[in-house]
Amino acid sequence: MSLPATPLGAEARLILREEELDASLELLFLAEAALWASADAALAAEPGSLGRGHYRAAFLLKRRPGMGVQELARLTGLSKQGASRTLGDLERAGYVAKAAGDEDARRRPAALTEAGAAFEARVSERLRMHLARAYRTGGLDAVPGARRILAALAGPRSRGAREDRP
Repeated sequence: MSLPATPLGAEARLILREEELDASLELLFLAEAALWASADAALAAEPGSLGRGHYRAAFLLKRRPGMGVQELARLTGLSKQGASRTLGDLERAGYVAKAAGDEDARRRPAALTEAGAAFEARVSERLRMHLARAYRTGGLDAVPGARRILAALAGPRSRGAREDRP
């Protein structure tokens, strides 16, 4: 007799011990450090003083064009002031263009410029290589499970994530 599935679709009998969860947390922290080290190396080669937050904003703008300060703040955990400053820095660098909103002139949706898309692509290329190597190690059948786990970890922030885009 099979056990009923949990709301997440996993079997109800899946119970992880504290040490197993801690091992996963450790790997998550180490994976994050490896990814950011790669991103930092790419950012160091960029002109100006753009950092991780600028790259994250550019990446999210690529995936969600028209995003504004409030949505950037919600997705990244930045304050609205921090998100505004980040978008302003990108705009001054020529990487982002803002336009007045259709319904509310105070809302200024942002989009990457051609230079901004090139900046995002240069940094993302290094991160994609890391992910591709990890996915190859895990095997093709592990990719959907890994993505489901990451989406579950992201929680509500993953709503609106674009699966249809390569």
